[in-house]
Parts: sequence; structure tokens; C-alpha cells
Amino acid sequence: MDAVRPVVRDVRATMRPDPADRHGPLPPVMLALTVVTGLVDAFGYLALGHVFVADMTGNVVFSGFALAGAAGFSLAATLAAAAAFGAGALLGGRIAHGCRAHRGRVLHVALVLETVLVLAAYVVARYHAPLGADGARYPLIALLGLALGIQNATARALAVPDLTTTVLTMTITGIAADSRAAGGPGGRTGRRALPILAMFAGALAGASAVRFGDPSLPLLLATLLLAGCTLTAFTLTRSDESWTDPL
Repeated sequence: MDAVRPVVRDVRATMRPDPADRHGPLPPVMLALTVVTGLVDAFGYLALGHVFVADMTGNVVFSGFALAGAAGFSLAATLAAAAAFGAGALLGGRIAHGCRAHRGRVLHVALVLETVLVLAAYVVARYHAPLGADGARYPLIALLGLALGIQNATARALAVPDLTTTVLTMTITGIAADSRAAGGPGGRTGRRALPILAMFAGALAGASAVRFGDPSLPLLLATLLLAGCTLTAFTLTRSDESWTDPL
């Protein structure tokens, strides 16, 4: 029981953060964006033919598979995703630098653009079939890559510990490497477990929707989540608390 209490405390502090915390109300929003990542990468991999729009590490590996002639992988698609993501990250960086005086405004402006892009992708996916055809596939890769590039750059600028929204490798490493079993100080296990569960939940919901329902449904769910985050971020732009100050 003593080992469980710190984990529960971490979870509670992340889901309902102290307003006086350095990152204020940002952690729950970052968790919601992590769910979005799971949804859109499930859509990309299963509906667009083995390509990720958020996980660029995966796309580098997939490029190697494609060059080796492995079935089901497209070098053009993975390069298009990487290019779109890079362009989105550039745009997200410009937003972060332009609005850096207030972290809430950085988040809000980025989320407005991301929501519009994912909504546009949903419209394309909903009304254009088949999704694997180039006429739908590459526009979808471009829209979603841009959106997730913006998200990733924004998460990087906000720098909420353990909540990058797209990358879990270091999060999982931190749980193990910092544990008492490894001789570390322990702590933050609950906080680090939450983004893992969030991305898993998004991927599970997205994959289930693609396999058993409407393939465009993951993008609708992602749009609704992003719209909620955008409204939340709008309220945060009015805050003058210390968490809004740039890092």
C-alpha cells in the first residue's frame, strides 16, 4: 500500500494540478493531446497503408523497410509524412516564438490550427474513397502531418515534464531507470504512466474504429478532443498566473 500511495498522488496531481504549479493547468491538456496522437497514428497506419503522421521514428524505420523492398511500405508516403511533419513543426515553432510571452496563448493558437487541419482531414476521409488511393492518401498525410508537427513543436515549447504528447520512449525509460529497483530515487511513476495509457487508449479506439466501423471515425474523435482542448486553451489565455510565463 505504501508503494501505491505515491503513484495515486502523482496521478491526482497530473489530472487535477495545483494552480500554483509551474505548469499550472497544462498537464491534463497534454494528456488529451496524447490521446489524439494515438487516434491519428492508428488511422495513418491502418487506413493509409503503414505510415505514421506523428511518430517520425517509426517513419524512419519504415523508410528503411521500403528501400529494402518489404511489402506494404511506401518510401514516398513516409517521406511525405516526414516533410509535412517538418513543415508543421516549423509553423509550430513560429507560433511558439511569436506568442512566447504567454504559454496559454502559444497553446491556444497552435490548437486552433491543429483542430482546423484535423477537421479538414476528417472531411476528406469521410467523403473520399478509397482512402488508399493517392487522391486521398497524400492529402490526408499532408494535413495530419502538418497538424501533428504543430502539436509536437508546441509540446516541446511548453516543456511539461513527461508529457511530450507524441514520444514515449524516454517516458518508459524513465519509469524503469529511475525506479528504486534500479537504484534510483523512484517517483513520478504515476505521472509517467498516464501518457502511456492515454496513447494506448487513443490507439485502441482508433484501431477499433478503422477495423469495425467507419475508417474516418478516429479523425472525428480526434477533432472533438481537439475542439475541447481549444476551448480550454482559450480560457487559459486570460490567465495571468505564474505558469503562463515563458520557461
